Amino acid sequence: MIKKIGILTSGGDAPGMNAAIRAIVRTAINSGIQVLGIRDGYLGLHQERIFELKRDDVADILNRAGTILGTARFPAFKDEAVRKDAMSILRKHEIDGLVVIGGEGSYKGAKLLSFEGFPCVCIPGTIDNDIPGTDYSIGFSTALRNVIDDVDKLRDTASSHKRISLVETMGRNCGDLALYASVACGAEYVIVPERQFSLEELYKNIDDGLKQGKRHAIVLICENVLDIKELAADLETHTGLEIRTTILGHVQRGGSPTAFDRIVASQMGSYAVDLIKRGVGGVCIGIQDNHIVHHEIAESLCQMQHKFDVNLYNLSNLLI
Repeated sequence: MIKKIGILTSGGDAPGMNAAIRAIVRTAINSGIQVLGIRDGYLGLHQERIFELKRDDVADILNRAGTILGTARFPAFKDEAVRKDAMSILRKHEIDGLVVIGGEGSYKGAKLLSFEGFPCVCIPGTIDNDIPGTDYSIGFSTALRNVIDDVDKLRDTASSHKRISLVETMGRNCGDLALYASVACGAEYVIVPERQFSLEELYKNIDDGLKQGKRHAIVLICENVLDIKELAADLETHTGLEIRTTILGHVQRGGSPTAFDRIVASQMGSYAVDLIKRGVGGVCIGIQDNHIVHHEIAESLCQMQHKFDVNLYNLSNLLI
């Protein structure tokens, strides 16, 4: 019988993590299960920063971005000796199962604990939306809204001054933020790691727009694909127009979570408790075709790939 579970958030923070924490705590308490929070991810676990989470501790956190548990990156968790220390701490506190909220690195830590025989359930929490086994990860919807808000504002000033605006989004090696925003904002071009970049095609799109009387152009670029400053110099030489570059950075992580992030996070959090109650461990939760599902963590990391939406990419080019 499950009597006590732990929760930690790891890696980059994502809006909606608090909604998941709230759902885990309240679902568990309603099932007669005690909940322990672990501060600052696997680092906090290794340092035994553990405390009880009660119902009131998660009141009024649905609308808050970030994570009330704190988060940190802890590469040393790959070390077997470090993990054995963590296992001892989990057993010392009589924790029967662990819910890990985070991205790919967080999944890898949970997989290693699962291989050691400790039941872990992962919830995808990353604005990059790059986790296999799920259509959406917690935080993506909110980050996308933030990108759209910023690009809309940039369009106003770009049109006033007849400028080209290059905007770099986060995403690591996944172009979803840039791609979805390109359709939502009507960008003239989008550059993502999943598709080959063509400078000539970019020139043509911008030239065609200028010939039709456009006073601006918006180009969305996923980080780590190219040097945005170099691209700006190329475009300035080609068009003779002013080019402005904007790297949105960590502003994308902030802000009150969208309704979608709050709801999906709540569903996943409650489902995580249900899985642990049923004795299921070593799995990660996802949403696919609007259904909450779960897969083996090892299968998700080793055999699955996050699906790039080719149809949406084609639509972004069609609507230029």
